[in-house]
Amino acid sequence: MFDFFNINNTFFTLWGYAMSYLEFWGTITGIIAVWLSAKANAWSWIIGLLNVSLSFFLFFQIQLYPDMFLQVFFFVTNIMGWVQWKYPKISEANLKNELKISFLNKQQIIFWTILGLFGTILMGSFSAKLHEWFSMFFSKPSAFPYLDSFTSVMSIIATFLMIRKKIECWLLWFLIDVISTYMYF
Repeated sequence: MFDFFNINNTFFTLWGYAMSYLEFWGTITGIIAVWLSAKANAWSWIIGLLNVSLSFFLFFQIQLYPDMFLQVFFFVTNIMGWVQWKYPKISEANLKNELKISFLNKQQIIFWTILGLFGTILMGSFSAKLHEWFSMFFSKPSAFPYLDSFTSVMSIIATFLMIRKKIECWLLWFLIDVISTYMYF
């Protein structure tokens, strides 16, 4: 029987890499969501709901548990982002009645940086022990507990910055993507 969510079901092979249906459609919806976000289009959040749902199943199967848990957070924040971008407070709206794009101040940068590093240490410590504490659900250890936790925690921060249309979210997303590319490879 065909199982769309199984990463062992190959959709196509490219340069020796077997791409599953789940991975392909997760990637496509992710690209569309990012493209719409870059255009400040609120529909990015709706497409993002589909992306994070697919990604949840993918990350479970490749033992990137912090990334898997992160998809639950992203599901909720996609709804929050849709609401904030479509229905901003009057004081935060631009002439088109959309949320204004803005920068963080220095205090906010320091706050988010410290929170991100502290969160990475906490989540990394937890992730490194998941297979011991919950062996019924996690039969293998986390592949990169601290690196994966760093990208997960920083993704949470970047998402909150994106919900508020802060320019710095794009720099943070770039850093996350570089590190994630290494982990996923």
